[in-house]
Amino acid sequence: MKLPSLKAIKGAVGKKGMIAAAAAAVIAVGGAGAAAYNKAVKQINEGLNYTPPKLSDNSFGIPADEKTPGVPKEDISSDVKENTSSLPEDNSSSEESAVISQPNVMPVNGEVIVPFSFGELVKSETLGVWKTHDGADIKADAGTPVKAMNHGEVVKIWEDALWGNCIEIDHGNGIISCYYGMSPSMTVEEGDTVDSGQVIGMVGDTAQIEVAEPEHLHFALRRNGDWIDPISFIDPFSNK
Repeated sequence: MKLPSLKAIKGAVGKKGMIAAAAAAVIAVGGAGAAAYNKAVKQINEGLNYTPPKLSDNSFGIPADEKTPGVPKEDISSDVKENTSSLPEDNSSSEESAVISQPNVMPVNGEVIVPFSFGELVKSETLGVWKTHDGADIKADAGTPVKAMNHGEVVKIWEDALWGNCIEIDHGNGIISCYYGMSPSMTVEEGDTVDSGQVIGMVGDTAQIEVAEPEHLHFALRRNGDWIDPISFIDPFSNK
């Protein structure tokens, strides 16, 4: 049998059937004949006209009209809700509100005998020299309870050669309150959390740098490392 030429096959099936023509030629060589040739052309053309199924917008190529195998759609949403409901509630905002609502209080009630000097030099009665006074000396008898100015964490307790027994409390937002010249008997320890007005110790007479003054508490505040007037800070109308 005489085989059809490549040119004849190309003209018969057109440009789109080049692959089919090649396959038909191979089948003809194998002796399959005209029937096999026609069948091969039909199968290949059907393959060329294949239209893929419509896909959803996701990147996984899952058809939009198909469900996840073995998992009903309604079950997926219910699982998500169930897992979400089991998460712990965020109580941080309520705790912060409770802290913010606590008022600033004076650590002791008494006359301010030496006020904050705002960086100006004042003469020290004890030392007889001119120096800044970076806190407020509040008159109070030894043994008077000393209260925390506000909610915070006790970050340091120590005995200083000049300032006597001291406590520092971190109130957050860069505010640290300092209580100097206290009694050795403390009611808190480093790391304790205190509330506004909580007793932290008692007034002493241990600040040798101010021993010429009447018994008092040296109360000071730092904001972002700078000394500020503690009395003005406690008064909401003057702390602007």
